[in-house]
Amino acid sequence: MTDVTSQPTPAAPAAPDATLAAYRKSIDNFDAALIHILAERFRITQAVGAYKAQHALPPADPGREEAQIARLRALAEDAQLDPEFSEKFLRFIIDEVIRHHERAREG
Repeated sequence: MTDVTSQPTPAAPAAPDATLAAYRKSIDNFDAALIHILAERFRITQAVGAYKAQHALPPADPGREEAQIARLRALAEDAQLDPEFSEKFLRFIIDEVIRHHERAREG
């Protein structure tokens, strides 16, 4: 994974104090890490889409999707993150992956 702390970022308005600036820097680092993690995830799902297209498999797998949602809801609860939010976030990602798989199937 890329070192997210060394990536250039556009200038943001200065925080009114050092504490807020430190919080914001941490948030910025997490946001950068999320983007890199999502990019890696989508590289893998692109390969899955190509594999599915080559083997005439359907772009969606509802059973896997539901199992993943249940698994990530449980992880969210353990992490004290709103499970509803985590499900919406994962559903958004899954829907995008399915669109990619459909395009791969169309050729």
